[in-house]
Amino acid sequence: MPPSKLAVITSHPIQYYAPVFRALAESGAVDLRVFYTWSQAAQTGQYDAGFGAAVSWDVPLLSGYAYEFVPNAAAEPGPAHFNGLVNPTLARDIEAWHADAVLVFGWSYRSHLLAMRRFKGRIPVLFRGDSTLLDPQSWWRTALRRACLRWVYRHVDVAIAVGSNSRDYFAWCGIPASRIAMAPHSIDTERFGADAASQESRAGAWRADLGIDPGSVVFLFAGKLQHKKDPALLLEAFCALPPGSHLIYAGSGELEAELKARARGLDAVHFLPFQNQSAMPTVYRLGDVLVLPSRGPGETWGLALNEAMACARAVIASSKVGGARDLITDGQNGWTFTAGDRNALGASLRAALAVGRDALLTMGRAGLARSAGCSTAATARGILDAVRAARTHVTPM
Repeated sequence: MPPSKLAVITSHPIQYYAPVFRALAESGAVDLRVFYTWSQAAQTGQYDAGFGAAVSWDVPLLSGYAYEFVPNAAAEPGPAHFNGLVNPTLARDIEAWHADAVLVFGWSYRSHLLAMRRFKGRIPVLFRGDSTLLDPQSWWRTALRRACLRWVYRHVDVAIAVGSNSRDYFAWCGIPASRIAMAPHSIDTERFGADAASQESRAGAWRADLGIDPGSVVFLFAGKLQHKKDPALLLEAFCALPPGSHLIYAGSGELEAELKARARGLDAVHFLPFQNQSAMPTVYRLGDVLVLPSRGPGETWGLALNEAMACARAVIASSKVGGARDLITDGQNGWTFTAGDRNALGASLRAALAVGRDALLTMGRAGLARSAGCSTAATARGILDAVRAARTHVTPM
């Protein structure tokens, strides 16, 4: 059996992690407590630089599991830099709770790294991360990075990869295959798939309000309008298509004004403001194909793919999207293309137009079936398996 008490260290409540924490708590296999290290995040409406606005998610993030906000004494608090999370009482709080194992999300914060060093050899230390090797660096940066990471991961008993690219990264960092577990990056597939018929109806009405013909193929970009996501490349590729299809941007961010200016006068390009979580199951159904054209760096997964697939939509993603390798089979549930290559993206868009809307819906159903493997329950099972495995890798001090 896994240890009875599992302490999770993570920065702040996130809409993707909360369902996993609830599933772990409900499993009965562990007594879970989450220690949030950005205590300032207990306030509502935290500023999100990517969206360029304060964001307060409208789905429950703190229900169904035990948690506490550990006081953060950083001079400039926040998860944007190493010294943004400084929690003098973190280790003592976990020890006072008598944790049997600790699971750390992200090491690049002072408190998280110190906790890994503190507990290594005392109780099992697990680490979950989604870093990849998809963003090349110069040889000397690569060598320095690898040496640093090999030292960091010496303080981990079991690393939990979120997918194939994540697993390759951990192996490159020197972690043996026997100490790399898998727990897929996931979303709440049940929430996105619930009441599908009504969601489709609402999406259809919304498309009509936008002036989109029912038979038109619609490409959708959903997310932050920022350079990393490369929404401008999508606009360029779309504008080279023959008339008849539509493009919807749902989101906000630093490139919003520029994109709107470039699309001025184009009736086939539509912009929706930031949409909160409760609206997203309908938003994804506005499109026939979700397009994630990211150029990086740092597009370690791309959870918009999971969400669109859970809504039975085909997907297109660039080679810099970490999750594309696991989620997309070309021609079956979507397409992949070389990041930054407008012609390659254009070819994928034309391929979607060529198969037609009915075939795209069939591809979407294939994606829906695949998305079941990246459910909240699957992630929770993977983490529990990793906790069990970690017990065999602890070296007593």
